[in-house]
Amino acid sequence: MAATTEEQILSEKELDVVIDNFLEAHPPTSTDPVTFLGAQFDAGLAWVHFPEVHGGRGLTPAHQLQVLRRFAKAGAPSAAGRNVIGYGMCAPTILVHGTEEQKSRFLRPLFTGEEIWCQLFSEPGAGSDVATLATRAERDGDEWILNGQKVWTTLAHEAAYGLIIARTNPDVPKHKGITAFLVDMHAPGVEVRPLYQATGEAEFNECFFTDARIPDTRRLGGVGEGWNVSITTLMNERVSIGGTVPPRGSGIIGEAVKIWESKWANRTDGHAMSMRDTLLQAWVRNEVGRLTNKRASDLRKAGTPGPEGSVAKLAFAEENQRTSELCVNLLGAEGMLYGSDYPKVRPQESALHGGDHRKLFIRMRANSIEGGTSEVMRNIIGERVLGLPGEPRNDKDVSWKDIPKG
Repeated sequence: MAATTEEQILSEKELDVVIDNFLEAHPPTSTDPVTFLGAQFDAGLAWVHFPEVHGGRGLTPAHQLQVLRRFAKAGAPSAAGRNVIGYGMCAPTILVHGTEEQKSRFLRPLFTGEEIWCQLFSEPGAGSDVATLATRAERDGDEWILNGQKVWTTLAHEAAYGLIIARTNPDVPKHKGITAFLVDMHAPGVEVRPLYQATGEAEFNECFFTDARIPDTRRLGGVGEGWNVSITTLMNERVSIGGTVPPRGSGIIGEAVKIWESKWANRTDGHAMSMRDTLLQAWVRNEVGRLTNKRASDLRKAGTPGPEGSVAKLAFAEENQRTSELCVNLLGAEGMLYGSDYPKVRPQESALHGGDHRKLFIRMRANSIEGGTSEVMRNIIGERVLGLPGEPRNDKDVSWKDIPKG
């Protein structure tokens, strides 16, 4: 039986008391981040909607939002900030598909950031259609031998572990012959190379596996069930990318407003008024997106998720690109002066936190690719939200080995 509103309020008040007591015992400003996050996990305040033995209290996602708000207000270290792929994508997948041993082994150091995680799905020949992947894992007693290449892997250069999907049976249709594993990124046979972007930075990597061995105890889910595992990860990835509810007027639209105030606010000529109108239109679109995500979040709390969540990632990607372009336009001629050097470095800061708006504009081009291309997202929305006929899939029932490889 669902809890009444009064019971829900009492539960939230009780949780507030737990949070107050925890923050008093572990002051965020004077406690080492790893120590703080470890204590947070042990207190069941890591993911309160997870089971009690795995960093939670068996509560609801609504209670988790309450915890996140309270801890952020207190200036507590962020597990998501320290381990974004692990926190938002790998942990929920391990919770759903992992064994008790895997949950006990990996969730706590993942939350504290002592073990960084990455996700290894895309390949040079398997991007939008991940199920065509060619990386192979062959059984050898109690181990699997992994050979292949993954690409566009965020944080692989810092990761201790990665969630990888590989082909374990080429004789069945492409979606059925895939298995998921938890791979040690420092094991023999694993090589990580940087991929430099147009910004001159390397957030991403290409990863090569040459006879890398994975114990069967690190298999996530059943043999041949990797596609279901990957769907869990991708659903959480798209919520993580597009489903957040930032404060009003924050983020990239807030940056555009700052540029306007510093360079245009005192002008009354026709061009300035035109740019002002463009800025206001962008602000409205960003606010509509924010409120849509808030409504989707509220519906998820009530247990009735609606179609709003399905469009969040698509809208996020395309509006980010439009607004970052507006930032450059507001800079005028200065917006063309990105710089003559090509640093070839690992990124040290976000463009939204003391970085360069011109770099932000270039970086945002990736938003419509990462986490699912905009074209794929439109197909998903058309088929699963609007109920339109699906595109023809001639290889749906063909064994992977018989699919033409181009």
